[in-house]
Amino acid sequence: MIVAGAALITKFAWIIYVFGGFLILTGIKMIVKREEQIHPERNPVVKWFKRLMPVTADFRGDKFFVRENGLRMATPLFVVLLLVEFTDLIFAVDSIPAIFAVTTDPFIVYTSNVFAILGLRALYFVLAGVMQECEYLKPGLAAVLVFVGVKMLVADLYKISAAVSLGVVAGILAVAVAASLVRVRYRKRSGDGPPTS
Repeated sequence: MIVAGAALITKFAWIIYVFGGFLILTGIKMIVKREEQIHPERNPVVKWFKRLMPVTADFRGDKFFVRENGLRMATPLFVVLLLVEFTDLIFAVDSIPAIFAVTTDPFIVYTSNVFAILGLRALYFVLAGVMQECEYLKPGLAAVLVFVGVKMLVADLYKISAAVSLGVVAGILAVAVAASLVRVRYRKRSGDGPPTS
């Protein structure tokens, strides 16, 4: 995807506007979309895979595939792995256009995405524990996407430096986290308990 994105930008300069518009739409969708309960069995990837290969009802230790009654079957562990990798792909759809707003050097784009994915995986349990208290983080991330998209759209009219961009992104995230902490403190004082999503 990185190679394809770099090739598209090199060959068609106008594709940067498509990337920018995509990021703005993604940011707006994040702001207006309400939280929904997660139902893995309704996920299109899971449905597609279950049509392709039978899946056992429960885990089989650390095995991805087993053979039962002469039939090769996948285990739920493999389905989880499939969903994790598909999530990485979705992450790339947003993050690759965003990094092209900062640089078009494929090496920097590739390494920044690798480190971002590794960092997100390492911080998953930390984030899972504090997400309930970071109520305004999602709107903050949406604002970052919109900002980066706007930056890409106005690149020919006004060039925003990387330093300014990083400052704006850091500022948005700092405000989102600070507002979340103030909200949590207010709710604890008023006795409402932690925020619910």
